[in-house]
Amino acid sequence: MSRSASIRPHALSAAVCGALTALTVQPAAAQQQSDTTQLKPVTVTAPPVVEGFKANEASSTKFTAPLVDTPRSITVIPQEVIESTGSLTLTDALRTTPGITLGAGEGGNPVGDRPFLRGFDAGADMFVDGVRDGGFQSREVFNVEQVEVVKGPSSAYGGRGGVGGSINIVTKAPRAENSLAGSVSLGTDATRRITGDINRALSEDVAFRLNLMSHQSDVAGRDAIELKRWGLAPSITFGLKSRTRVTLSYYHLQTNDIPDSGLPYALTSSAATDPAVVGPVTNVDRHNYYGLLNRDFRKTRADLGTIRLDHDFGNGFMLRNTTRYGRTSNDYIWTNPDDSRRNVPLGFVNRSPKNRYTESVTAANLTDLSGEFTAGGVKHRISVGAEFSHEDTDVDGYTITGATAYNAGAATPSPCPGIGAISGYNCTSLFDPNPNDPWAGTVVRRNTPTNTRTRVQSVYAFDTLELAPQWLLNLGLRFDNYSTTSTTTATSTAASTTLNNDSSFLNYQLGLVWKPVSNASVYVSVGTSSSPPGVANGEGTGDGANLTAAMQNLKPMRARNMEIGTKWDVLDRKLALTAALFRSEITNARVDVGNGVLENVGSKKVDGIELGVAGAITRNWSVFGGYTHLDSELTDNGPVAANAANNGKKFPNTPSDSFSLWSTYQLFPGLTIGGGAFYMSKVFGNVANTRYVPSYWRFDAMASYKINKNMDVRLNLYNLTDKLYYDKAYTTHYVSVGAGRSALLTLNVKY
Repeated sequence: MSRSASIRPHALSAAVCGALTALTVQPAAAQQQSDTTQLKPVTVTAPPVVEGFKANEASSTKFTAPLVDTPRSITVIPQEVIESTGSLTLTDALRTTPGITLGAGEGGNPVGDRPFLRGFDAGADMFVDGVRDGGFQSREVFNVEQVEVVKGPSSAYGGRGGVGGSINIVTKAPRAENSLAGSVSLGTDATRRITGDINRALSEDVAFRLNLMSHQSDVAGRDAIELKRWGLAPSITFGLKSRTRVTLSYYHLQTNDIPDSGLPYALTSSAATDPAVVGPVTNVDRHNYYGLLNRDFRKTRADLGTIRLDHDFGNGFMLRNTTRYGRTSNDYIWTNPDDSRRNVPLGFVNRSPKNRYTESVTAANLTDLSGEFTAGGVKHRISVGAEFSHEDTDVDGYTITGATAYNAGAATPSPCPGIGAISGYNCTSLFDPNPNDPWAGTVVRRNTPTNTRTRVQSVYAFDTLELAPQWLLNLGLRFDNYSTTSTTTATSTAASTTLNNDSSFLNYQLGLVWKPVSNASVYVSVGTSSSPPGVANGEGTGDGANLTAAMQNLKPMRARNMEIGTKWDVLDRKLALTAALFRSEITNARVDVGNGVLENVGSKKVDGIELGVAGAITRNWSVFGGYTHLDSELTDNGPVAANAANNGKKFPNTPSDSFSLWSTYQLFPGLTIGGGAFYMSKVFGNVANTRYVPSYWRFDAMASYKINKNMDVRLNLYNLTDKLYYDKAYTTHYVSVGAGRSALLTLNVKY
C-alpha cells in the first residue's frame, strides 16, 4: 500500500528543545518596531488594548477601510483568543465564532477541514495570506497570527465560490527584533505538545523567523483514536527598513492519525422501506470505535513555498506581489459505521471502508497596488490588482478486498450474518465493537486517478470614497475567467472521459456607510458570488464541487448577500460591538428537472441576524464572542416530486441558533482566569430533515499564572461537564462525536 512517509514527532521535539536551550542563553537585543513588515495602506486609528484581546484589523488590502468602516460582517480571531482558549487546530479556533458548523467527510467529500458559513459549504474557500489554499487538509495553528472570517457571498474578494463566505489564515512573519518563545504542553489522553517561535534580527535590514511544532494525543471520550503531527515554518525578510522588502517563507505540516469512525444513526425499524430517523445512537458507549486498527489510517502532508515582494512608493502607495507554489496530499482508509435498516436494529454494524488518495498542486501569482489620493474633492482609498492561478488535483483510491457490503445500499441487500469470523470481521457488535479484530483483507492502490485542472485569471478594483466626513461609499468589482477540465483514467471496463467548463463572471461589493460619530458606523451593503461547476477542483465539497457530465454545461450559481448593520468601537476604542441583519440567497441553484438532467432553476435562502463583541471591557477584563440566528429554507428544490417534497426544509449543517462567548479576567498581576460557553442548536444532516444531531451546550475554563517576566503557566479545561455531543452530522450513516472532558497544562517561555 502506498502511504506518505512516516513522521518522527520525538525527533522534532528534541530539535525544538535544543533550539530553545541554545537561544535562551543569548542576550536579548534591543526591541525595535515589530510591525515594519506589516504593510497596510490604511492607518488604523484604534490603539491596541493594553491587556486582553486586541482589536485587530483584517490583513488584506482589499478592505480599503478599517473594519469599523467596512460594510460587511467580518470576524477577526486574534492570536490572544487562539492561545487563551487552548485551540490547537483551525477547527478549534473557528468554534470560537458563532454561525460556523463543521461538515463530515464521505460521499465524495474528503476528510479534513470542512466549515460551513451561514449554511453554505466553505471547504474550498480557504486562504492563507490572501492566496487560495487548495488541497483538502486538517490545518494547524502553530504558525497562525490571526484568522479572518468573511461572512456572506464574497466572490468580489476571493473569486469563485464564497457562497457563504471565506476564511483567511494570516501567518507569522519575521520582525525587526530578537525574540524567543516556546511552549511545552502535557495533558490528559496522552497529550504531548511542544512549539517554538524563534525570531532573529540578522542585521538592520534582515530578519529570520522559525516556528516549530510537534503534537501527539488521543481523543477524550473516544477509544483507539490517535493524532500525530509535526510542522515547521521558516521565513526570512530582506529590506526591513527599505522601501523594497522581500519575504521568503516555507510551511510544512505532516500528520499521521487513526481517524474517527463516529457513531451510527439510530433507526426506528428494520422495514424494507427507509424508516424515520430519531437522531444519533444514544444507548451505546460514547467510546465505541467501529473501525479496524490494522486497516484504518489517515496521513496528510502540506508544503507551501511563498515569495512576497513589497514596494513602498511613498505618498501612501504600495505594491505587493505574492507568488506561491503548494503541494498537498490526503491519504486515508477509514470505516463508515453502517446505519442501514438491515444491521443497526439487529445490533450489528457493517464496517464499510471509505478511502482516498489525493495529490494537489497549486501555483498562484497575485499583484496588488493600494494607496490613497484625493480627486475632485473626494478622498479615495483604493486597491487594484490581478490574480493568476493553476490548480492540478489527482484523486485516486484503493481496491479493498475482503470487505463485504452487508448493508441495505448494496445491489443485493443482505444483513450481517453475525459478528467475527463468520463475516470476515466486516461486521461487529453495535454495543461492544473490537477495533483489534484480525481483519485479513488486502489493500492495493488503484492507480486510476481522476485529474482535474483549473486555471483562473482575475482582475479586481476596490475603492472607499469619503463623500463627506460622515459618509463613505465602498465599491468593489472583480472579473474572473475560469476554465476547468476533468479527465478520468481508462480502465479495463471503461474508456477515459474528459469534461470541461469555461465560465466568465463578474461580481461586486457595494456598501454605503454613515458615521454618526468617528468611532462608529451604520451601513447597508450588497455583495455577490459565483460558484461554477467544478468549483473545488475535484476535491468534492459543496454543491457542484466536482465536474460531472450533467453539470459541465451549466452556468455558475449566483448568490447575493443583502445586509444592514452597525459597528461601534467603544470604551476608548478598546471594545468592538457589531450587529447585522442579512439575507443570503441563490436564485439559480442547480436542481434535477427529471431523468438526471440538471438546470439552474432552483432557489434557496438564509435570513439571519448576527451579534458580535471583541476586546476589553476594562483593563483586566476581555471578551470575545457573539450570537447568530439563521433561518434557512430550500425554497425551490426542483420539479422532481422526491426533491420538491423538501421545499421549505432547513439546510443541512445549519443551526437555527449558535452562541459563543470567551472571557478572561486578570484577578491580580500574574493571575488570570477565563471561561467559555458554546451553544449549538439542532443541526440536520440531510435535506429531508430526518437525520440530525441534537442541540448542546459546552463549557470550557482557563487559568494562567505569570511566574516571572519570561515564564507563565496556563491550564485549559475543555468540556467541563463531560457533555456527550455531536459536532458533525453526515447525510446518512454516522455522526461525529465531540471530545469529552480533558485538560491541558502549558508552560510558556518568552525572551
